[in-house]
Amino acid sequence: TEEKKKLILDSIRGIPDFPKKGILFWDVTTIMLNHTAFQYTIDLFAEHYKDQKIDVVAGFEARGLIFGAPLALALKAAFVPLRKPGKLPGATVSEEYVTEYSTDKIEMHVGAIQEGQRVLLVDDLIATGGTLNAGINLVHKVGGVVVEAACVIELPFLQGRDKIKGTDLFVLVEKEGA
Repeated sequence: TEEKKKLILDSIRGIPDFPKKGILFWDVTTIMLNHTAFQYTIDLFAEHYKDQKIDVVAGFEARGLIFGAPLALALKAAFVPLRKPGKLPGATVSEEYVTEYSTDKIEMHVGAIQEGQRVLLVDDLIATGGTLNAGINLVHKVGGVVVEAACVIELPFLQGRDKIKGTDLFVLVEKEGA
């Protein structure tokens, strides 16, 4: 497991001053350039959640969709995309949130998550916790049960875990940065 995590960690590149000056952006898209690292990412998540009776995996736009969809298949669960406003064609329910550099909103289709369904939230990274907290609130709003949140990367220095108290967080690797 540690060797797998090291390959994942080594496959992530840092891009300084993106999306704005002073931010070090950890780019997980480079994991997908190495099919082994990408497979390990999904395998480690699937192993962790295989016995937790997940009904729905909900992945955040954009990179949470990349990891969430194959994880849902591995868990034999439904997949629900959590999208930015205006991206979904049907009626939606939404939740606003603040990130480390913007204010935004996520949406999902009405009826995508049913009352009582066990939901796993998936994103590429937890920084300040704003996005995950919005997802937790959105799932609760429609009566779903958040089992846990899963991220490839955690930036512990930004203390995002503090914002999602009451929801367990599983991460594969940690990164530091400005």
